[in-house]
Amino acid sequence: MSATGVVKIVYSFDGTHGSDPIGPVVQGSDGFLYGTTAIGGAFASSGVVFKLSTGGAITVLHSFDRSSLTDGYAPYAGLVAATDGNFYGATWAGSTTGSAPYGALFKITKSGSYSVLHLFDIPHGINQFATSMQHTNGILYGLPQSGGASNSGVFYSLAVGIPPFVSLMTTAGTAGQTVEILGNGLTGTTSVMFGSGSAIFTVVSDTYMTAVVPASGKTGTVTVTTPSGALKSKQIFKVIPVISSFTPTSGPVGTPVTITGTGLTGATKVTFGGVKATVFTVTSGTQVTATVPTGALTGKVKITTAGGTATSSGTFTVN
Repeated sequence: MSATGVVKIVYSFDGTHGSDPIGPVVQGSDGFLYGTTAIGGAFASSGVVFKLSTGGAITVLHSFDRSSLTDGYAPYAGLVAATDGNFYGATWAGSTTGSAPYGALFKITKSGSYSVLHLFDIPHGINQFATSMQHTNGILYGLPQSGGASNSGVFYSLAVGIPPFVSLMTTAGTAGQTVEILGNGLTGTTSVMFGSGSAIFTVVSDTYMTAVVPASGKTGTVTVTTPSGALKSKQIFKVIPVISSFTPTSGPVGTPVTITGTGLTGATKVTFGGVKATVFTVTSGTQVTATVPTGALTGKVKITTAGGTATSSGTFTVN
């Protein structure tokens, strides 16, 4: 759905590739959408785990088999895209550990390698509907609807050896913007790095801090160095480039032009009036020097980085 309310059907499920997608989809680091369907698939309509492109191409990564005592079936819950690059989920039923099928916790890779991590039992909760979550301590948490001491459900944790990380509340911005960061053990933090750019930061509590995007920041993960070690961000932060000025403002082909701004580290392209400069040097995150190329046209100066493309407010005149 677009911001203006225009709806586009990406994919209509057909049974073979799953039916009843009750849990939410989650986007992997590769850009694909991953999710589950409660029924459908290859084995007695037991549900599937699927991978879906935003263009509508679907791949079934795993078909659950209700006839198996070690697989689980009916994954009503969605998947957790964990920071180790794998996905974790839960089935509502299957994998009998007593007199009834209680469900299973599982792990699946982007390529579809599937493994059961835990078979539910009454003391540890059974029949999970809700999608699990991953805390910044790396541990997975979930809420089965039944089981436990009063058979009214439990809140569990599952440690699978994933290291702690930090989570960014904003994933794109320009230099000078304040970014909120969640984590654990943030007290005593000694540095926050946006790529190779060192940020000014404020530790508010042991689990919350803020940092200002540095002018020399580069698109990539954010690294927070704490007394316990370095914590990488779960998300990629895009440092959006900005052009503030350039000098000279006119000249013939071959003229060296100094372009100033922020977020220019890692620039991959400079253009004059839409014509690509063949010679340019990134001096720092705030300065790029480019030579006016043959065929350059009078127009805007643009610089492209992994964070986007910056366009000058002024016009460079080729004379």
